[in-house]
Amino acid sequence: MTDRLLHHTQEGPASAPPLLLGPSLGTSYALWDKVAPELSAAHRVVRWDLPGHGGSAAGLIGPGATVGDLAGLVLALADALGIERFAYAGVSLGGAVGLHLAVHHPDRLSSLAVICSSAHFDGAGPWEERAARVRSEGLAGLAQGADARWFTSGFTVPRLVRDHREADPEAYAACCDALAAFDLRDRLAEVSVPTLLVAGREDPATPPGHLREIADAVPDATLVELPGASHLAPAQRPEAVLTALRTHFDGPARRGMEVRREVLGDAHVDRAQAGQTPFTARFQDFISRYAWGEIWTDPTLTRRERSMITLTALVAHGHYDELALHVRAARRNGLTPEEIGAVLLQTAVYCGVPAANSAFTTARRVLAEED
Repeated sequence: MTDRLLHHTQEGPASAPPLLLGPSLGTSYALWDKVAPELSAAHRVVRWDLPGHGGSAAGLIGPGATVGDLAGLVLALADALGIERFAYAGVSLGGAVGLHLAVHHPDRLSSLAVICSSAHFDGAGPWEERAARVRSEGLAGLAQGADARWFTSGFTVPRLVRDHREADPEAYAACCDALAAFDLRDRLAEVSVPTLLVAGREDPATPPGHLREIADAVPDATLVELPGASHLAPAQRPEAVLTALRTHFDGPARRGMEVRREVLGDAHVDRAQAGQTPFTARFQDFISRYAWGEIWTDPTLTRRERSMITLTALVAHGHYDELALHVRAARRNGLTPEEIGAVLLQTAVYCGVPAANSAFTTARRVLAEED
């Protein structure tokens, strides 16, 4: 614990694009337990705790705190971690922090996801009352109703309910003060970063209409509504939230089948699909999504370059049936017979003369079919 920085945890490669995840009032960064590890495959994920929640010091904020104060703490954390620009996703109060950052510090955000949150929280009165109650009675009574506020009937996450019960009352009340004063409705049109809104269709705290209001005002925003989800969607519907976040932060699924046909030809793909059985269906889907939808669509290398690499790898492993397929693909990708021959000659040096000899035999047969 530190008295200066928000308590946090990091996952994923330090060199990956940073993604900060913000919690809701009454929870800790455990809210993201079912989502963050998967996001860390492609991101440097930083999860943080609100003041007085989880491991963050209560004294980081005080009475009369604002969402801007919390956003300042998030920026201080990013600065301490050497993070200049980052993607951000937040739930409820954490989502409000993201909206504040997008309006007041757009240079720091690369992308934003606002989950089960709002540009306002129905006026100051209820939050002022809750703050007063917590300051006088503590959090035990309020925590007893957490499941009804957070989840659909019959669902719970004991860890999060415990976090609620164990939060510091003064810091919790200060967060209520921040929610009471928050209203960015007149500034939403200023949000310029790519923005995703995720609503829980069963959310009583921030119903879907609150997210639709943001989506209607933020230019080019995307709205996703999750059936069966209440206020803490990352805990109740982690797979759906993960899918939405991956699409938003990493881009939509690429056109794998289209690229597969362009490279291998319609005849080959049609034969593969015609021969598909329930036993092989998942493998065919894997090939289209991963090999063709992820690797072959990556613009870092041209298709010509990918063909040369593929030919070499197939020779090295002796996959001559596949080599024949990819000699044809190399021609579609613009390689001349002379260039294919040069690639195979290179394999003679690094993969061995016998392997190259077999490769030349295969390639000569395929190229002869063009004559």
